[in-house]
Amino acid sequence: MSARGVIIITGGGRGIGAATARLAAKKGYAVCVNYLRDRTAAESVVHEIRSAEGRAIAVAGDVSSEKDVLNLFQESDRSLGQLTALVNNAGVVERQSRVEAMDAARLQRMFASNVIGPFLCAREAIKRMSTKHGGKGGAIVNLSSGAARLGSPDEYVDYAASKGAIDTMTIGLAKELAADGIRVNCVRPGFVHTDIHAAGGEPNRIERLREGIPMKRGGKPEEVARAILWLLSDEASYSTGAILDVTGGR
Repeated sequence: MSARGVIIITGGGRGIGAATARLAAKKGYAVCVNYLRDRTAAESVVHEIRSAEGRAIAVAGDVSSEKDVLNLFQESDRSLGQLTALVNNAGVVERQSRVEAMDAARLQRMFASNVIGPFLCAREAIKRMSTKHGGKGGAIVNLSSGAARLGSPDEYVDYAASKGAIDTMTIGLAKELAADGIRVNCVRPGFVHTDIHAAGGEPNRIERLREGIPMKRGGKPEEVARAILWLLSDEASYSTGAILDVTGGR
């Protein structure tokens, strides 16, 4: 096990997840990089960490699949050792749409990945980290979104609602696990330069909305990663149930 322990980062091959994986490795974690389809991107992150003499593995898996989640945690156990941290980063966004045009299949995909997935991953992390289960404690950071506060009308009300669920999950789980040696916190990014905007059908979305951001710019994945690693660190030892906005003031 590495000096800071073992961390699983879901959706760790690209964007905020990849930035978090790189920073976690620099801070001494052994890193399990989970990915859904882009094996090349995930293995590139792993190669970068290993080239700097860190420990990392890449594990494919869909967080909305219970079977895949079980395999992810088992692979991390076998290859890296005792889990000490989880970052629930993986999530999906669909094409921009008003609610009246959304079908049930879209909503099921959205909530399966963005809500059920984090719950399944948290469950497995708790089994490994909770002092009630023989663990040594640890920390979980969930990724929400500024959309949970703003609602994303005319674009992503379903995505915003799924992230609102993550906010509530964070608060409840933090209280449930406080006596078990596990802290649970949340980071709410705003408009960050990742490929999620292209997935929603508008690659230049940040440019369109930039004037509505008090800092007049989009965020960098590394800026979100620093907030995540702070919440995981001992510097945040008395913080649990916190929701930290990294939104440029929006």
